[in-house]
Order: sequence, then structure tokens, then C-alpha cells
Amino acid sequence: MTTVNALSEIAALIGDPARTAMLQLLMDGRAHTASDLAHTAGVTAQTASGHLSRMVEANLLAARAEGRNRFYRLASPDVAQVMESLMTLAGMRAGPASRTAAWRRDPDLRFCRTCYDHLAGQVGIAVTDSLTQHGHLEPKGPRDWTLTNSGELFCERLGVDLDGAKKAESRHFARQCLDWSERRPHISGSLGAAIADTFFKRGWAERLRRSRTVRLTDSGRRALGSHFGASV
Repeated sequence: MTTVNALSEIAALIGDPARTAMLQLLMDGRAHTASDLAHTAGVTAQTASGHLSRMVEANLLAARAEGRNRFYRLASPDVAQVMESLMTLAGMRAGPASRTAAWRRDPDLRFCRTCYDHLAGQVGIAVTDSLTQHGHLEPKGPRDWTLTNSGELFCERLGVDLDGAKKAESRHFARQCLDWSERRPHISGSLGAAIADTFFKRGWAERLRRSRTVRLTDSGRRALGSHFGASV
């Protein structure tokens, strides 16, 4: 059972503005250098090093060394899900007017972004809605999805690596992840990651440097219509 002290320690780590900024950048699912994270948080390299060490010790981040650089990424999809849930709560606290203003400031982030290793925003919701409306995906309890037989055939035709997704250990296959901007669940887990990977490999979507924002290409917009029967 999680103790009150352990819970408060994790909350305090995430709650620091500099560390929150670093965690938000790492929500793009990629590994970033300490200098990138320091720049994002607006702190010195020495201060960033202290923040990063504490988050590694708390299993919020994982680190690896490559040459002179040290790269950091989220330790697990669970950390990403916590961050996405906190963003949802923060948006609810801000009120409708503030949320709308925030979306106007960064409409691209709302349109399509990565939530760790899967698609989120309007595109992520469009993909999820299409899968559920066509009977490929069905709710399984309050937090998961079930991929139906027709869903397996659909994913195989699309080129989604289902075998790899099913073999992924220590994570859920098809998870419901509450989308902070759309207020509805999109698909995460190893299946969500495999679908996002298909979008990137087929050139339907492109990651932007130093951002969670994802650009949907012209072929991606056509694919949404032809394969998913969706438009955004």
C-alpha cells in the first residue's frame, strides 16, 4: 500500500514548476539531453542536474549516457498517464474561458500531439472514435479497451504491429487515457503506441522538434478519411 509520505513526495516532485516543465517536454515520448531540459525549464544546468537526479531516484525518469551527453526520458507509460490526468484537472480548474484561451494560444497542440508514445488531441480522438464506431474497439471495464476480431483484421490491413504490441510486457495492451484537451478517452497502451508508430512510419504524421505537437501530413489527412472514415 502506498504511504502518505511516499505519495506526498511524488506530488511535491511533480509540483515544482521547473520539474513540471521538464516532464511536459518529455511527454513527447523521446529522450532529451539535460541541456534541452534545462533550457525548457528556464534554469541553469546545475539546477537542472539536481532536479533530474531527484526524478530519476523517484523512478519518474530513466537516464542513459551517450558520449558526453546524458539523455532522459519518462520511466514508464504510467508517469505519462499521471501527467495527462493532471493536465485534465488543471484545465478543469482553470474554467471554460481560460481553457479556450489556452487552446487559441496553441491550437496545434490540441489538434494533434503525442501523449508519451501514442496520439492524442483531436486526431487521437478521431482515430479512437472511428475504431469504436466501426466495432473494432469496445470498452472493457472503466479503464481499458478490447480489440475485437474485426479490429484485429483492420489493424493488420493497416500495417499495425499487433504481434509486437501483444508481446509488450509490463504494460496494458489497450488502455483508456483521458485526453486533457478533448475531455474524452483516447487509446493508449501498447496498441495505441503501435497505431501511432504506423502513422509515423507511413508518413501520415511527423514529429516536431522539441515539442509534443505532431503535424498531420496531407497523406495523413487522406488516410484518416479513406481508412478511418474520419475528418478533423
